[in-house]
Amino acid sequence: MKNIALTHATVVTMNKRREILRDGAVVVEGNKISDVGKTSEIKKKHKIEVEIKCENKLVLPGFVDCHVHLAQALIRGCADDLSLVPWLRERVLPMQGAYSKKEGKLSAELCVLEMIKSGTTAFVESLLHWRYGFDEMARVVETSGIRAALSKSLMNVRGYAGQKDVIPEGMAEDGETTMKQTLDMIKKWHGKADDRIHVWFGARTPGACTAEFYKEIAEQARKHRTGITIHLGEVKQDIDYMRKEFKMTPMQFMEHCGIVGEHVIYAHGVWIPPEDFAILRRTQSTVCHCPASNLKLASGFAKVPEMLAAGVNVALGCDGGPSNNCYDIIREMKLAAVVHKGRLLDPLVLPAEKVLEMATINGARATLWGQKLGSLERGKLADIIVVDQRKPHLMPVRNPISNLVYAANGADVDTVIIDGKIVMQNREMKTMDEQKILDMVQEDGLAPDKRLNLKIGSSWPVV
Repeated sequence: MKNIALTHATVVTMNKRREILRDGAVVVEGNKISDVGKTSEIKKKHKIEVEIKCENKLVLPGFVDCHVHLAQALIRGCADDLSLVPWLRERVLPMQGAYSKKEGKLSAELCVLEMIKSGTTAFVESLLHWRYGFDEMARVVETSGIRAALSKSLMNVRGYAGQKDVIPEGMAEDGETTMKQTLDMIKKWHGKADDRIHVWFGARTPGACTAEFYKEIAEQARKHRTGITIHLGEVKQDIDYMRKEFKMTPMQFMEHCGIVGEHVIYAHGVWIPPEDFAILRRTQSTVCHCPASNLKLASGFAKVPEMLAAGVNVALGCDGGPSNNCYDIIREMKLAAVVHKGRLLDPLVLPAEKVLEMATINGARATLWGQKLGSLERGKLADIIVVDQRKPHLMPVRNPISNLVYAANGADVDTVIIDGKIVMQNREMKTMDEQKILDMVQEDGLAPDKRLNLKIGSSWPVV
């Protein structure tokens, strides 16, 4: 395999010193980074076989999205302007419960396509129902070249917090079956595609799993040395339920059940109380901040600056098509950076550099790839993106990090390398047939709506 050198770039290394190299270069050999330095020095040291010139471009580690719903790309915009429980009961769960495996695969293709094209090189999928076609979705990850932790959904009760029978028939699963399916998928897929695919446990929210079932999930995750992801404290009802049912805070309950550790990601964490921050830090667990979803569903404001100040690892996630409507982590970075300034009336909280850490090294730390991702350093896996700065909305460049976080968007991502392979160059996908996928979405994207006889559209007259 020929080596690849990205040259004449502004290289955002995200190394321990957070060095930014002017006229820098990154060399990729196999699936790893073999060197990082000034372009002039790199060219003297290496016989470059494939050179990608990156004048006026940023080169940085690929983004890690720690909370993704692959199956929700196809139902983008299906439940806008609704609160969470009606959003779930009336639209999202019924529509996902009407999925065929064909639509599950198509949604995964659409989602992965969007993520790669906006710079996400690794992601954590949180809840894959069996009906979507786990194998088919895993193959989408395998062939697209992206890196993913795919979490099989687990549940043994049909509730949500204190509400009974929230989960409809088409989405209901039983504990014994979901556990067996998860273990089967771990045997089949964990570590496959040159270790680009991991299989995690996707525990449903308290109210859909008993404490005993959570303990079984925790034990199996430790046994198989894999991760767990769970929605925790997304809405106030979650906290009220845990206090009433178990007389515990969210993290007290999670620790009671054994669902804590550096292999655990809690999605949202909006209502996790400050007294729980010490448990989060001590157990090295991660909270995944999803600001667009939390704002759109009026769930509230996660105390992200306070968590970071307390030493909690906080990553970023886009969530899904109905709750965010896009899978663009750059847009998510801007929202994370600005919303807490307004919430705390303090323009100094969450500077651009801190938010970029959340999208790269903090996200990497939350995954089983850990120290192998998140920065551009010798020996790390070659998950690299190139962002074109020569755009009207990105010039002039005074601070490249501020420009990226506050002014860029996913469409500014020019080239993506994952595991040492070029998966997109000059905005052209190399591993996926973009036009074919878009044609299929155009043709079959509304199939769940038709099965349920849902007519979703604007409240304004369409003539």
